[in-house]
Amino acid sequence: MPKLQQNLVLARCPHCSVASPNLFKQHAFESRDHSGSNVRQWMVYACGSCGGAVTAWAPKFGLEVVEYFPSAKAVRDEIPEKPRAYLQQAIESTHAPAGAVMLAASAVDAMLKIKGYVDGSLYARIEKAATDHMITDDMAKWAHDVRLDANDQRHADETATLPSSQDALRSIDFATALAEILFVLPNRVRRGIEQASGG
Repeated sequence: MPKLQQNLVLARCPHCSVASPNLFKQHAFESRDHSGSNVRQWMVYACGSCGGAVTAWAPKFGLEVVEYFPSAKAVRDEIPEKPRAYLQQAIESTHAPAGAVMLAASAVDAMLKIKGYVDGSLYARIEKAATDHMITDDMAKWAHDVRLDANDQRHADETATLPSSQDALRSIDFATALAEILFVLPNRVRRGIEQASGG
């Protein structure tokens, strides 16, 4: 963890994911619990690239940070290697929205292929996954918007506007939710069953 000082040294901004962000101090304050103990020194930092705020605390100024908020986004290990790599790269590319949208779409594409949905367009495979109750109808509706954003960028549609950071975050949110449904939750359920049966 970095130290609580004038600049918070992180590998990437938790908001825009720019590498080696300039997170500079905006405000500092101290907090305590109701009995006057559990002292925490807090600092609020702003990213020089996106303007996003990050808060961090340590027992004293200059010591190692205990926690910072928002924390860095991590891709779950239960997600298979290829979609996990695409999704991680999408998260790290939110400062370049067109690339992040394409990478999130590639993660969705890879996840569907792993589940056996390989024929037809990405949208057709998403619809088939909904028909098979692999995902919900609402997930398919959500995917339609995400897919169109990504499809416009991949095929350099001249009428399409460039994606914004919000578009990138929406695409990443969808891909993350899909990964939870297809891989993370089923693994959690299997572990729960094994633990309940003493396995």
